[in-house]
This record gives sequence, structure tokens and C-alpha cells, in this order.
Amino acid sequence: MSALGIDVGTSGVRAAIVTQSGDVVGMAATSFAALGDDPFAPATWWRAVAATLKEIRANGDVSGVRAMAIDGTSGTMLAIDAAGAPVGPALMYDAPCEDDAIIARIAAEAPLGSAALGRSSALARVLTLQGRASVRRVLHQADWLAGRLSGRFDRTDENNALKTGYDPIVRRWPEWIAKAGADLTKLPVVLEPGAPIGRVNTAALELGLPATAIVHAGTTDGCASFLATGASDIGDAVTALGSTLVIKLLSDKPVFAPEFGIYSHRLGARWLVGGASNTGGKVIAHLFPSADLAALSAGVRPEEPTGLHYYPLSRPGERFPINDPHLQPRLSPRPVDERLFFQGVLEGIAEIEALAYRRLVQLGAPAPSSVRSTGGGASNEAWSRIRQQLLGAPFASTLSQEACVGTARLALGQAKGG
Repeated sequence: MSALGIDVGTSGVRAAIVTQSGDVVGMAATSFAALGDDPFAPATWWRAVAATLKEIRANGDVSGVRAMAIDGTSGTMLAIDAAGAPVGPALMYDAPCEDDAIIARIAAEAPLGSAALGRSSALARVLTLQGRASVRRVLHQADWLAGRLSGRFDRTDENNALKTGYDPIVRRWPEWIAKAGADLTKLPVVLEPGAPIGRVNTAALELGLPATAIVHAGTTDGCASFLATGASDIGDAVTALGSTLVIKLLSDKPVFAPEFGIYSHRLGARWLVGGASNTGGKVIAHLFPSADLAALSAGVRPEEPTGLHYYPLSRPGERFPINDPHLQPRLSPRPVDERLFFQGVLEGIAEIEALAYRRLVQLGAPAPSSVRSTGGGASNEAWSRIRQQLLGAPFASTLSQEACVGTARLALGQAKGG
């Protein structure tokens, strides 16, 4: 038995087949650019999924696939008609709501800790989309694609629904979102991530998937990336060292602290808590030429801290572990020696990472028992040594950095009854 995971990202689609023993036996990818179409159009997402499944079928055996799931970009929404066809363009995860009245209605009704607050709110997109003519339902990106493969356009998962206003504590759409103007009849039923939706339909069969395969509820791309690493026990943590610094920690209880930029995704009986800082690789790229990074890294001496204690930001404003839109970067004093400055920046980002984990523990999350690292910065050995010294937790190996692998593991766990 195996499972198929499909990841729909900002630049394309990736898919993986994972066996019951955990081996990745198939991988394929299609970029939106290669299709030459609008990357924000649902039709492009579907074409990319179809092309990716065609490639993975051509290069491997899909006959053993018994479960499949899809992850998408958190907060990307679209409206559909009664037949499941998109009604107008989708609204992407980073598209701000320009309607002040909608933002005001949500702010008046939403509880303080809701992830649906703000101009980038997925709930604001629901209120924008639901009034289009012929709209039967408003879905998340992953929901619609799962519907194309199952025929069910009325299901979502608890992770995607979080930013749309879903309450993961009581596990339902709360009454306040209706007071804010949401038509609850146009929102999908919310399932636990990985829960079965239904058997594959004719469209899936035409793409070569076996008739015995079951489509399962998916998750967000961020949660899928965590699951891909192999982190699975309470206390397992994952730090993503990409353009931004993203912290996720598996907890036995939720933590919601918007004053620190902290939120929690439900994963069955457990919780994925964390947040995203504005520091990270983007700041490094802003401060240092990419051609110099290898030489600068070679000169880093983790056993000799600089004591500079920077707070590296490329511009004012921070989200987590300090939530302050006006927080100023701290990058002085600047040594004449560029190697020292570079090491100070790496130390500063590591200090923010350590503060983030301390903040989670202070608010009730477990102390990290292991840390896995993903993203481009994970390969910098000197930086890893600096981080280990500050975090005080053992570093564990990362099984995969591919979100599609995590989504396959999610479906596989449910298919095995795990």
C-alpha cells in the first residue's frame, strides 16, 4: 500500500508517492511557468496537477496508491457554482482586502485570538467572494482540487479553515463569523486533516489513479512541510530557515497568543504551535552579496561569540516572537571585519529562534526535545553549531523537505488507521 501527496505551492505543483514503510518511491513536479498560464487561475492549478500526475505515472507505479491528499497555500480562496466550476478569479493568500467595511465587520465580531483578523484574512476573502452571482460554495485551494478528484466540493480540513475563522477548540464554524456577514451555507464541512472524503471519481481515473484510491482531507503547505520532516512526537520542533524564520512545535495543548504572533493548528489530538518572524534569509540576502556567503561562512567561529546581539530585520516591523509593526532593526555597532558582522547576523537570527521557543514554553507548550531544520540555511554547518549552542536541544535529521511527502504521510497514516 502507498499514498500520494500533492503540494500546490506558489510556483507550481509537486507530488510524491510514499509507501507504507515510509519510503518515497515516486516524485514529480510541474511549474506554473512551464504551462505558460496565469499561476493564480484555478484552471492552471488543475492543469499542473494533471501534468504532475501524468509524469509520476510515467516514471513509477501508482497501482498501489490507496490514499491521497492535497495541501495548498493557506488562505487562498475561490468561489464555485453548483457544478464545482470556479466563479470568477481566485483570491490568493497574500491578496489584501481593500474593503474597509468588511475588515471592520470582522474586527467587530472576531475574538482577540482569531487568525481571521486583518487585511490578509481568509474570512475577508469569503465575504468578498460569496456575493458573486451563482456562487454555491467558497472553498480553499486544496478543497477545490480534492473535489476535482473526488467529486465532493463540500469538504475542507481544520488546518486550512483556521484562517477562515474556524474554531479548532470547539471544532466548528463559530457563530461570530455569521454575525460578521459570512453565509455559513456556503462554507464547507470541516474534517480532521487526513480524514477520508471519498473514493476517486472519473476525472481521477482518467489521470491514471486506481479505482480503489480514497481522497483524504488535506492540510496547509506549512503543516505538510512539518510532517515531511519526520517530526511526530510531542516536543519535536522544526525551524524553517528560508526567506523568513518559521517555528513549529508539536504540543499536547494549543497556544493562541496573537500579542506574540503565535497560533496553533490542530493535528488530531495534538497541536502544531508556532509563528513566523520577519528575520531570516531575506535579511541575509539584503546585507551580503550571495557570492560572498561561502567565504563568510568559512570564517565563522561558533566557539567565539561576537556578543553583538543583533535583531536582524530588513525593515521595521516584526510578527513573532515579538509582535510589533514598528520594531526597529538592530544592526549596530557594525565591525569593520565583515566576517564578524556576518557572524553577528547569524547569531542574531539564532537568538530570535531561541527566544521564539522560550516564548512558546512560557505560554504552556512543551520544551523542544528535538529540532529539525529545513530551508536553505539548514545546510550552513557553522550556523547550525551556533543555533545548537543557543537552543540546548539535540538536532535531529530531516527525512524530507518536500511538503508533498508530508501530505502523503498524512493520508497514509489515516489509511493505516494511525
